[in-house]
Formats: sequence, C-alpha cells, structure tokens
Amino acid sequence: MTYATIMVSLASDQANERCLAIARETVERFDARAIGIAAAEFSPPLYFTSGEQADKMIEQGRNAIRMRLSELEAEFREAMGPGAKHVEWRSNMETPTRFIAREARTADIIVIGQSRDGAFTDPFARANPSDLVMQAGRPILVVPEAAGWLDLRSVLVAWKDTPEARRAIVDALPLLRKAKDVTIAEIVENGGSREAALNRTQDVVTWLSYHDIAASALVQEESSTRDAATALDGIASSVGAGVLVAGAYGHSRLREWVLGGVTQHLATESTRCVLLSR
Repeated sequence: MTYATIMVSLASDQANERCLAIARETVERFDARAIGIAAAEFSPPLYFTSGEQADKMIEQGRNAIRMRLSELEAEFREAMGPGAKHVEWRSNMETPTRFIAREARTADIIVIGQSRDGAFTDPFARANPSDLVMQAGRPILVVPEAAGWLDLRSVLVAWKDTPEARRAIVDALPLLRKAKDVTIAEIVENGGSREAALNRTQDVVTWLSYHDIAASALVQEESSTRDAATALDGIASSVGAGVLVAGAYGHSRLREWVLGGVTQHLATESTRCVLLSR
C-alpha cells in the first residue's frame, strides 16, 4: 500500500505556501501523482440588490473567482516543480467542500492547510478540514502554518478502540512505514481499565509488526484537570511527534473525542501535521 495519488486543496482566501510545500514533499517521498484542486463560489453581500445592478455585481464576482482560480493553478504548478512525474489541476465555481469531496475519488490522500481562523471558515472560499474529512471518504493531512516539513522522525497514533481509529491507522500505513518511531497511545477515561487499554494498544503494536512497522505502546490515565485534546498534545510533545494520526468523530457521546472536541482541535489548532480519517 502506498499513496499513488496525492491531492492538495488550495484556499482562495489565505496563503497556501506551507500546504503546498508539504504536498510537494509528500509527492516526492511517495513518487506520486499530484492533483491540485480549488473551488470558490460567489456569495452575494447581505445588502444584495436586484436587476441590472445585481447582474453586474454577480458577473464581477464570478470573474474575480475565475481569476483567483487561475492564479491558484499557477501557484500549484510552480510549487510542484519539474520533479513531479504527473501534475493535474481541477477547479470549479461551487462550494469548495462539496467539490473536493466529490473529486476525492481520484486521490489516496488529501493535503489541506489548517484554517487560520479556526472553525469559522468561509465555506465559499475554502474547505474546512473538519467538514471535508466527514465527507471525502479519504484521509486528510492537515498542515498548520507552523509546519516546516513533513517530520516523520516520530509519529503518534491516537488510539481509541473504534472503527474510526482502525480506519485511520490503515490509511496511515504508508506514512508509518517511513517513520523512524511510531507510538500507539491511548488515554484511559475515568472508570476505564488500564490493563484493557494496555492489551488493546499492544494488539495494535503486534498488528503493525506484521506490516514491518516497529511501534511502541503508551497508555496514560485521564486527568480530571486536562481535557482529551490537551492530554493528547502533551503526549505528542513528550514523544516529539511531527505527525499525529487520529480517527475523526462526528457524533456526540459522553466523554468521547467528538467533532467540536478533539477532532475539531486537531483540524484547526494543532501545531503539527495531523492525519485524520473516518
């Protein structure tokens, strides 16, 4: 298993340099095909008028979007450089998340920049990573502005015995094979069994060994003074993780990592690259 096609999503309303740099590095590491993708949709202002003036405003807005998409294509092609063996561009004038999720059938993984304004992403200008991972059916590699490079010296897998976590670790196998150190970490929730958590994480370590990936297990008790996101950040810092792998959760359960909780934090606030899958 490898990443044969890597898609990189570009935002029309914020800088894409870090995202493109990580995407190019990933393309080179896996000798993969690169697909650049972007979309935007004209959103009339609240004071929208009607008649001839409205038609003129709409046309001006659409022309501005066409020009911006053309600029993004040029930026993408320049960033990929001559080293990429196959480069392709796709764009459209529609809501970005919907367009990218539909086109995700062509990719093994989607690289996307972290939204600088957190959860309050303009849905007409760029895809929100949290929304995209719920719709794409592909793993999402979220790149923060602070990411200097795809640091695979240490990779942390945030384990929880759920289908989402199992899917995430399978989707991350190509990255884990290139990592120097892999840690499988589970946070024992209040009332949970530490012994059971140790057994679960050790099972994952053993499973990875049959994929020729050496990993270690780490189990940490939940602290009443730290939420799951803060605890996970602490573990990632302690093992020097450059990339964090996690399942994305989109339904609320008591004391579970949920969208709006850990998933939202990883997608919008993490200081390291995060591979999310669902």
